[in-house]
Amino acid sequence: MSAVFKALSDPTRREILRLLREKDMTAGEIAARFDLAKPTLSGHFAVLREAELIQSEKAGTTVTYHLNLSVLEEAMCLFLDHFGLVLESRSLPSRPQKDKP
Repeated sequence: MSAVFKALSDPTRREILRLLREKDMTAGEIAARFDLAKPTLSGHFAVLREAELIQSEKAGTTVTYHLNLSVLEEAMCLFLDHFGLVLESRSLPSRPQKDKP
């Protein structure tokens, strides 16, 4: 799960995931959306693949990426389960209401 949150910690990688949520895209299509060097973008793809958030298919010289929602959903469920229990076990004081003028 830590690999998933490491991958999600970067805004560029979150934007890549957002793009792939809309449709499968080639590496070139994704690269056209960013002002980044190819090695930098390749590094982002590697982190996302390592976390299994994206999967790739190669056809000739073209690499197409698609989102792997099941890994993201599983990580979010585990995260919410953990913190949901933590929050339920804590007695958080309510915030005082501000008087409206």
